[in-house]
Amino acid sequence: MKTPADSELRRHLQSMSRRHFLRGVGATLAVPTFASLMPSKMLAATHALETATTATGAPLRTAFVTFPNGAIPDQWWPTGGSANFALSESLKALEPVRDQVQIFAGLDHANANPGKDGAGDHARGNGVFLTGVRLNKSATDIRAGISIDQVIAQDIGHLTRFPSLELTCDERRTSKVCDSGYSCAYQYNISWQDASTPMTAERDPRLVFERLFGAGEHGRRSQNAQQRMADRRSVLDFVMADARRMNRQLGHDDQEKLDQYLTGVRDVESRIQRAEQFGPTVDPAVETPEGIPESRAEYVRIMYDLMLLAFKTDSTRVATFVLAHDGDNRSFSEIGINEGHHDLSHHRNREDRIAKVAAIDKWYVEQFSAFLQRMDETEDVDGNSLLFNSRIVYGSGNADGNRHTHENLPVLLAGGGGGQLQAGRFVSHGQTPMSNLFLTLADQVGVQGLGRFGDSTGRLTNV
Repeated sequence: MKTPADSELRRHLQSMSRRHFLRGVGATLAVPTFASLMPSKMLAATHALETATTATGAPLRTAFVTFPNGAIPDQWWPTGGSANFALSESLKALEPVRDQVQIFAGLDHANANPGKDGAGDHARGNGVFLTGVRLNKSATDIRAGISIDQVIAQDIGHLTRFPSLELTCDERRTSKVCDSGYSCAYQYNISWQDASTPMTAERDPRLVFERLFGAGEHGRRSQNAQQRMADRRSVLDFVMADARRMNRQLGHDDQEKLDQYLTGVRDVESRIQRAEQFGPTVDPAVETPEGIPESRAEYVRIMYDLMLLAFKTDSTRVATFVLAHDGDNRSFSEIGINEGHHDLSHHRNREDRIAKVAAIDKWYVEQFSAFLQRMDETEDVDGNSLLFNSRIVYGSGNADGNRHTHENLPVLLAGGGGGQLQAGRFVSHGQTPMSNLFLTLADQVGVQGLGRFGDSTGRLTNV
């Protein structure tokens, strides 16, 4: 039970953390805590009060990254033993960071299987990936479940300026019919606030950057952000005053409708209050992205870099990134593949088509590996790397795209979890719900009272 003294200490620690800055080459970035500047008792208290940290007091970050259409199994799985495994052709780009990656076999999402619902594996692949629940097959009656990233964000989101960050290199769809009668909300979103509310991801790098750090050039972003908040608060004050006057003239039913409308207004107000609580916006000395690049590789790289920057500045500790929705049919002319990815994934065992899908799998892993290497090269506040103090799940909601299977999903877990993970291994977990992994990740970050999640049967051990 938290005491008033605990609450006061928490406020002091948060305030103190915002007054410390890390100055590097070409950048000035806010950091949460300098362990060397804290008395040992205060450092211990920080760890006791804020379990979303590593043993050294550094923030513990969590991210989930999805790629579409499964993988070519024969070219995905490593060979050899747990520690002395040989990376497959699709995964060989991970060699520079293999000691920071676990390759998991045997993780399943049974609720993504057809059952009585029939076709729609792409919608289920995405919608079940972080929820672990059976989706309601409908274009209008949306019922999924809260996703694990949001479970974590709801528990630790108060520690950062943004509870979570949702990114995509895809379209944004939350309505209409997509895969075989399923709502597009299932197929284009992996993060869910609750059973009916997806967390819509942002696809424009410029808008992501401006949301995190404000608009304008370096040196003016904080001032611009403060002015924008003041303008919004002025509008909200007017709206609330007008609503109070209007409420006195309405009947009971209309008052309920007005209250529903004002719920959204209050949400904006709470976000303003959160921003004010953390003080001036962090202003990294980097240029604002211009928008969506023409090059697909550059687009993916920029979005990965934004996630890295959000973690480095402790703007958030929870993120999701949809590289493309399951069923995505874009071509990859940059690597000489002009056919659509989804079309190719139904290869019917034709060797030429299998080779092209494997090349796409490899391309996605190359982008992920480059991101991991940048994370590994970035020093965190405790002297460890940013990657060491993170847990990053990379995978697809489909296993074999040719057959639309959801057993033995292609899943990687990168990072050291601040010392909690046994990285550098290839581990088979038999036939185990992927939701078991999510329970373990929630435990590690300090989420309390989560007995079950999705279709979990227990915690995933040996991670």
